[in-house]
Amino acid sequence: MVWEFDAMTSAYMLDGEDLSKPETLKNLAHDVINNMLNHHYFTYFYQGDQPIKYRVAVDPVMTFKRGKITLNFDLPLSKPIPANTENLKLLIFDPSYFVDMSWITTHSIGFHGGLDCELELLKPNPTPAQMAYAMALPIDADPDDQLGQLFTETLYFECTTDE
Repeated sequence: MVWEFDAMTSAYMLDGEDLSKPETLKNLAHDVINNMLNHHYFTYFYQGDQPIKYRVAVDPVMTFKRGKITLNFDLPLSKPIPANTENLKLLIFDPSYFVDMSWITTHSIGFHGGLDCELELLKPNPTPAQMAYAMALPIDADPDDQLGQLFTETLYFECTTDE
């Protein structure tokens, strides 16, 4: 996965960090990945309504260019699934809070291993009442684990191999 953070989030993440040390971004990448572990890396992968499980994220690499952090990491599946599995969908969101996590276009999504995939990206469509609810939450409100998915894109895909 490749995540690019906006300038404000990047500045917040780097506040107090010594960027002159080569290990700073390496350590920060591992810290971010470790902090996301209990939140499923904000990544939800399904076949139909059944969750597809994955293992612990590996190979985190963080870079900082032009005021923005980019985090790369791999999220291996707990067991392989056939490339031609139907009804696959992927969502990336913080379940308890609105954070803009979106794909630029379907052209920014790629797969390894010679897969040819048809992609459909559905934009979120929260109701006015859901928007008002999210906007009215006080900063110290208890987390609402249903909130984030109201504002996330859903990527549906079907793949075939080049064999």
